[in-house]
Amino acid sequence: MGHPSRLFSTLLLTACAALTWSGVSAQTRPVAPAPAVVAAGAGAGGIQNANIFDVKPDASEAPGYATQTNGERAKVQPRNNAPMWRQVGAGVTGYSSLPISQAPEAGNLIQPFVQYPGSRLTNAGEAWRQVRNDWLIPYGGALLLIVLGAIALVFKTMGPIKQHGEDTGKKIERFTAFERSAHWANAIAFCILGISGIVMAFGKFFLLPVMGLTLFGWLTYALKNMHNFAGPVFAVSLVVIFVTFLRDNIPNRDDVIWLLKGGGLLSGKEVPSHRFNGGEKLVFWGGVFFLGIVVVSSGFVLDKILPGLIYERGTLQIAHMIHAVATLLMLVMFMGHIYIGTIGMQGAYQGMKTGYVDETWAREHHEYWYDDIKAGKIPAQRTEPVQPSQPVQI
Repeated sequence: MGHPSRLFSTLLLTACAALTWSGVSAQTRPVAPAPAVVAAGAGAGGIQNANIFDVKPDASEAPGYATQTNGERAKVQPRNNAPMWRQVGAGVTGYSSLPISQAPEAGNLIQPFVQYPGSRLTNAGEAWRQVRNDWLIPYGGALLLIVLGAIALVFKTMGPIKQHGEDTGKKIERFTAFERSAHWANAIAFCILGISGIVMAFGKFFLLPVMGLTLFGWLTYALKNMHNFAGPVFAVSLVVIFVTFLRDNIPNRDDVIWLLKGGGLLSGKEVPSHRFNGGEKLVFWGGVFFLGIVVVSSGFVLDKILPGLIYERGTLQIAHMIHAVATLLMLVMFMGHIYIGTIGMQGAYQGMKTGYVDETWAREHHEYWYDDIKAGKIPAQRTEPVQPSQPVQI
C-alpha cells in the first residue's frame, strides 16, 4: 500500500469532485447561469441548452422594431444593419454619385425578382445563371454534338454527293470576284465568331482540363477580343451578302418541291433547281436574314454600341440569352451549309474558290439554272475575263 498521507489526499480529491458534479452539496453546486440561457427546469439540476433564435434582445420588443430605418436601428443595436440589407435585397435604389447615363444601376446591388423562361422566381442575376447553366450550356452543347455527329454519319455512310458525268472542259461563271470576296469575308468572320463563342461557352469542359488554367485564360482572353472585332465585320459582310444574293434567292414553287423531296439526298437523284436550290434559300432567309438580324442586334447590345439604349444588367442578361439561342441555331444551320460547300458535294468548293464550275456540274446540280444559261437568259460569263499582259517590245 502507498504512503498514508498520499492515500488520504487522493480520497479527499475524489470526494470533492463527486460532490461538485452530483449537485448533492449546495455549497459546492456551480452558480446558476443567467435565465436567458437556462431552460425552465434548470433548477432541477445542471445547465440546460438554449436555442439562440429563442433569445430576443430587449430592443426587439420595442414597437415598430421590424420597420425601423437603419439609423433608428443603430441607436438601439449599434452595427446592426439589417434594415439596409433588407432594402438591398428588395432592389431598393440607394444613393450614388455616379451619373445615371454611365452607371444606371450604381445604386442597386441586387436586382429585383424575375422569372426568365426556364428559371425559378428569384433575383434576376440568379435567374440568368439558371437559364445559362441549366439550359443553354447542356442542351446547346448537346445540339452541336448531335448535328456534328449526324453530318459525320452521313459522310461515313453515304459519302459526298458525286458528279456522275465527265467534265466537258467548258466553264460557267457561278460567282464573280466581288461575290466571292463578300462570301469569304463573311465566312472567315463567322468562323472566328463561332470558334471563339464555343470556346468561351464550352471550353472549360474540354479544354481547361487539358491546357490548364493559365493557358486557357490567355486563350479565352484572346478569343474574346477577336470575337468583339470580328462581330462588326460579320455584320457588314452579312448586309453585303444579303443585298448581293437577294435576287437569286426569291422563293418559288420549285423550291417547295426541292424541300419536300429533300433535294434527292435519299433517292440519289438530284432535284432540279435554279441558281440556288431550296436548301440554300432556306439558309439564306433563315440563317442570313432572320437569325442574322437577331444575332447581330443582340451582339451589338452586348457590346454596348447601340446608341440611346440604357444598358442595365437585365437588358444585357436578356440580350445574352437571345444571342446564345440564335447563335446556336445559326451554327447548326451553317454547319450543314459548310459541309455541302466543302467535302459534302464534289466540285462545290471549286465554284467558291475559282468562281467557275463545269457545265456538267451545273447541269446535274442546278438544272434549271443551266437551262437558262443555254437559252441565253443568263450569261455564262458575267464579268470580263482578265487579258494576260503583253510583253513590252523593246
